[in-house]
Amino acid sequence: MAGTSRARATRVWLWRWRVSPLRRRSDRAEAWIVLGTWLLALLGAVLAGVATADAMERGMAENRARTRAVSAVLTQDATESGTESALGTVRVKVRWTDANGGSHTDRTKADADATAGTMVTVWVNREDELVSKPVAPSEARLQAAAGCVLVALGAGTAVLVAGRLPRAFLERRRLAEWEAEWERVGPGWKKRMLG
Repeated sequence: MAGTSRARATRVWLWRWRVSPLRRRSDRAEAWIVLGTWLLALLGAVLAGVATADAMERGMAENRARTRAVSAVLTQDATESGTESALGTVRVKVRWTDANGGSHTDRTKADADATAGTMVTVWVNREDELVSKPVAPSEARLQAAAGCVLVALGAGTAVLVAGRLPRAFLERRRLAEWEAEWERVGPGWKKRMLG
C-alpha cells in the first residue's frame, strides 16, 4: 500500500482561545466556562479537603481531651456474660472508682477467658460514663487525610459536573443555530445538487 496517504485528525490544543474567523462567541464563552470550572474545582477541592481534615483532627483531639483512662475490675467471669464476638471478646460487667471516690458499674468488652477480679483499662468521659477508646493522634491524622481526599474528590467532581450544565446549554444553542442556518442554506444546496 505504498503511496496511499491516510488522513489523520490532529488535535489543536487551546483552539477556543486562538484567533480564527470560525470561532464563534459560544466557543469563547465555553472556553471561559471550562477555565472557570477547572479553577473552581481545584480551589474548591483544596479548600474543602483542608477544612475537612482540620475539622476531623480538631474533633478527635477534643474527644481525646474529654476522655480519660481508668482502671476497672471485672465483677464476673467472662464465661458467665454471654456470647463471644468474632474478635474473641465478650461484654462483661466492670466496676471502677471515680476521682471523688464514687463507685460506678457498667459493661465493657473483655477477653473471653477473663475472670472476675481481673483489672482492665476502660475509658470514661467527664461524667464518668463509659465511652469507647479515643483515636490515637497518628490514627487521627490518617483518618483526617482520608477524609480530606474523599471530600476534595467529591467537591471537585461536583463543580466539574455543575460546569457541564452551561456547556450543555451552549451545545444545544449551537445545534439550534446550525439547524437554522441549514434551513436557510439547505434549499440552495439541494437545487445545485439536482440541477
